[in-house]
Amino acid sequence: MSKVIGIVGLKDVGKTHLATKIINLLVSKGYKVGSIKHAHHDFDIDKPGTDSFKHRKAGSSEVIISSSKRWAKIIENNNKKEKKLEELMQEFHDIDIVLVEGFKNEDHPKIEIIGKNLTNINKKINNVIAIISDELFDSSIPVFKKNAIDSLVEFIIKKFL
Repeated sequence: MSKVIGIVGLKDVGKTHLATKIINLLVSKGYKVGSIKHAHHDFDIDKPGTDSFKHRKAGSSEVIISSSKRWAKIIENNNKKEKKLEELMQEFHDIDIVLVEGFKNEDHPKIEIIGKNLTNINKKINNVIAIISDELFDSSIPVFKKNAIDSLVEFIIKKFL
């Protein structure tokens, strides 16, 4: 199974921005990166009016969209229990590392982004291996400034790859 690292933090703290920067730099260094984005709500990856949307709305439990450039599979959970991160990881093939945004309650290693107020650190999140902050501060785990993407990616490479 691939290596996995999570990006967690409060809403609007910059998780997606950081995740895309990390992905971009890892790919530029030759690594194959997969990613998982957790959503807390109903979402659509196909837009109303598209054929795949019409198939799904008509009742298809699984829809595959395929072209020469990419393919995607949409599975309706029909209110079944949400898949665990470990189950979703099984969907990846030929990937060096998976970057996960969200899933803060799972056990994988995580990088926590905190805002200007250091009290934003969520003590309930387990397995935090690094912190991203606006300011450096003393900590028993590594702390990186938000704009120190190169240093953070080197940390990820040394620790996981």
